Amino acid sequence: MTATTAEIKRIVAEIDQAQSFLITSHESPDPDAVGSSLALANYLTARGKDVTVYLCDPVPDNCSFLPMAELVYGEMPERDFDVCFVLDVGEFRRAGKAVTENKRIGRFINVDHHLGCENFGICNLIDPKASATAALIYRIIKAAGDEVDYPTALCIYTAILSDTGSFHYSNSDPESFAIAGEMIGKGVNAWSVNENLYESEPLQRIALLALALSDLTVSPSGEYASVTVTLDMYGKTGATAQDTDRFINYPRSIKGVQVALFFRQVEDGLFKVGFRSKGKVDVSAVSASFGGGGHHNAAGCMVRGTLAEVKAQVFDRLEQMR
Repeated sequence: MTATTAEIKRIVAEIDQAQSFLITSHESPDPDAVGSSLALANYLTARGKDVTVYLCDPVPDNCSFLPMAELVYGEMPERDFDVCFVLDVGEFRRAGKAVTENKRIGRFINVDHHLGCENFGICNLIDPKASATAALIYRIIKAAGDEVDYPTALCIYTAILSDTGSFHYSNSDPESFAIAGEMIGKGVNAWSVNENLYESEPLQRIALLALALSDLTVSPSGEYASVTVTLDMYGKTGATAQDTDRFINYPRSIKGVQVALFFRQVEDGLFKVGFRSKGKVDVSAVSASFGGGGHHNAAGCMVRGTLAEVKAQVFDRLEQMR
């Protein structure tokens, strides 16, 4: 029995025994965070469990079509929970203090696919080879001997589609295709999901993207490229951090670029840096050198300084680690 199989069995036992569940994920939730959370919520609800989904930041507009999205709490309910599932966070702190410092939660279960994820739960189902956290939710449901219903299938498919870059990324493994195919067999309309995720963009997002691309920077080697979003850009467009999803794909698409970077200002003198690699460079090592984490091909960290200083530091570190 593998370690992940043993953890899944323990999680199934917890689901069988407990009645009240809190489900949460990281700040600025992406489609895998939302999709995996709502997939689990729909599944547990169908099993007759008492389920609450809480996210410290709002559900992105492009995920609002998912079943139970309208029921997600933005404030932590004042009540007790037997079990809290913490999904896709990488680091426990990313769930927010309302979760990490909550004394009314009985037990934490950690489900994730980030390399080096912290073991903070009574169960820690961590598989960096999984294409998305939603793939792990699928494994849990199957291990329980249950079928995936349509609402759950829609959430799982959406999460996997997004986290594999519509099956463009190297994590598009046989399991991800197999699960996606099974979810379509459950009635999921692939075109409808694609339209909701990628073809229903709010105007302010496109305006913000135009400003971000105006700061496109390519290294002298041509192997690294970045875009930037500053607080000033938010003010000019009326956009928010939620509107920046997938911005990093634009520098990544440039011919010859091995690593794409996204510099997003979170406050004066502080930038969140996202990395996406095409496989040649281990960006988790670069991110770790700044105190961050992630996968070989996708990682992130926080760096202090002016934009010019932060960009110089990060580009220099990449050159040093070639």
